[in-house]
Amino acid sequence: MPKPDYRTYFLEGVSHFNAREFWEAHESWETIWLAAESDVEQFLQGMIQLAAAYHHVKRGTHRGAARLFEAALRRLAAFPQRFSGIDRGAAVEAARRWNPSLTEYPELILLPFQEAPVPPREVW
Repeated sequence: MPKPDYRTYFLEGVSHFNAREFWEAHESWETIWLAAESDVEQFLQGMIQLAAAYHHVKRGTHRGAARLFEAALRRLAAFPQRFSGIDRGAAVEAARRWNPSLTEYPELILLPFQEAPVPPREVW
C-alpha cells in the first residue's frame, strides 16, 4: 500500500487545529504518523498529543489534558520552532500558558500555527 501524502495530511491537520477541530487534526496527523520514520515520527506524535490535549479541554477532561500537554511539550521541545513548514511557537506558547491554569480558566486559549518560510518537510 502506498504511503499517504505527507504534505496533504500535515497541512490538513494544521488547518483543522487552527479551526479548533482538534479531533480532526489528530486524525489527519495520525494518518502520516503511522507511516513516519525517525525524528518525523516523534514530531508528529507531539503534534497529535497537543491536538488531543485541546480535545480533552473541549470535553472538560482536564486531568487528561494536563498529561497530554506535558507529553506534547516535552516531545516537541526536541525540534526547532520552525519545523516541517510551520512555526509552532505561538501554539506551543499558548499551551504552556494554558496548561498550568487548567482548573482556574475553563475558556479555551489557542493561538494558531503560523506558516513558516519553507514548505512542509517531505519525508517519504
